[in-house]
Amino acid sequence: MRKTLLLSVAIVAILFSSCGNNKDSLSGAGATFPAPFYNIVFKEFAKSGTNVTYGAIGSGGGIRSLQDKTVDFGATDVYLSNEDLKEMPGDIVHIPTAIGGVVLSYNLKEISGLKLTAEVISDIYLGKIKNWNDQKLKDLNPELNLPDKAIIPVYRSDGSGTTSVFSEYMSKVNEAWSKDLGEGKSLNFPTGIAAKGNPGVAGIIVETDGAIGYIGSEYALALNMPTALLQNKAGNFIEANNKSISISAEIEMPNDTRISITNSPDPNAYPISTFTWLITYKEQNYNDRPKERAIALTNLLNYIISEEGQEIANKTHYAPLSATAIEKTKALINSMTYNGEAIATNN
Repeated sequence: MRKTLLLSVAIVAILFSSCGNNKDSLSGAGATFPAPFYNIVFKEFAKSGTNVTYGAIGSGGGIRSLQDKTVDFGATDVYLSNEDLKEMPGDIVHIPTAIGGVVLSYNLKEISGLKLTAEVISDIYLGKIKNWNDQKLKDLNPELNLPDKAIIPVYRSDGSGTTSVFSEYMSKVNEAWSKDLGEGKSLNFPTGIAAKGNPGVAGIIVETDGAIGYIGSEYALALNMPTALLQNKAGNFIEANNKSISISAEIEMPNDTRISITNSPDPNAYPISTFTWLITYKEQNYNDRPKERAIALTNLLNYIISEEGQEIANKTHYAPLSATAIEKTKALINSMTYNGEAIATNN
């Protein structure tokens, strides 16, 4: 059973190839968070005649690969800041593809419905709460028989959009976390076990009695891993599911789609939710790329946000984009150019 679970979480880590000028294939790299969705949606898109190779190497690696122009697109769970955009060699468009959550999954036999607050999560990762029967945990969960067992926090070793989303939320709502750990794609955790990618963190949680770690909600849902109910801004303890994650995204979205949806004030919203994006260059004529390759990329992006593509997102445990988000995303795809001319008009 353990081998099967580890295989399941490992299959999303696919090797990628750098992009050449082959007009019949595309390549990308980046976030492990949306990899289960991308693996399937790319496979379905390939039936149209264009293969897509994706390397789930983490958001940081995906951004660097796009910056180096070795892939057609990067994938990230955290949008590029204005400073990040200045470091890119061309204008970038952010294409949201789906919505997901970051969950706290744990390995405690016969324990379900665990409730956590940001304060307790912070204390666990800062090494202040070391045991599962700590009084703070017992006060939150009086109905649970929490064991006298060591807590083993698990975190990402690689530059990770999941870490960035998780730490952004924690920094918003917990002063101790903000002061001692901060936010970013990589953090210096004082205690616990490091693992590469969402699959690596999920694998360690599954294998380690007493472990707890933050992973993309889709991994926990697909593998039937227990997840904690998190206290949201309204004070309610919320389970991560497509409905509670979607509620977090019911906001006014900017035209460039760069927005954080963590810590939503909605009383039914899951508090650590995020869009996940594909990023690419607005002007597609670089590195002697043929126009056909640019057209293939815009076709892929349009397929992902199509009704068929969004249904695949739903089936792989991601919340689909709203109609408003899709409308703004289509406008961004239509703004992409080749030699300054809109690709869509040549498509």
